[in-house]
Amino acid sequence: QVQLVESGGGSVQAGGSLRLSCAGSGYTYSSYCMGWFRQGPGKEREGVATIDSDGSTSYAASVKGRFTISEDNAKNTLYLQMNSLKPEDTAMYYCAAQPLGVAPISGPGGNCYTGVDFDDWGQGTQVTVSS
Repeated sequence: QVQLVESGGGSVQAGGSLRLSCAGSGYTYSSYCMGWFRQGPGKEREGVATIDSDGSTSYAASVKGRFTISEDNAKNTLYLQMNSLKPEDTAMYYCAAQPLGVAPISGPGGNCYTGVDFDDWGQGTQVTVSS
């Protein structure tokens, strides 16, 4: 049974940084796509970033250059380093995972980007950025 548990959220002033973690268990797929999503108050859920099992990444335009997605396979942990945070980054952040039966191809048109349907989700961690 796949389990994803996020941590690292909190309150920070604009311009500050946070690092989110997503600890995974029960995930044994050799080819996969993992991602971070967020849902702000009164907003629809939006994709933030993805990383595939080859290490290729993709980002939403709104976070590119400020956020970095990474993973530590030895620790089965996914990370999201968030720098230069803005009040509009305030949201509940979720990690998600999707096994791939074929080689990963990152980016729109491929099989690993935020538009893909993800099967497994964490419970979320809240990030609040004040101005």
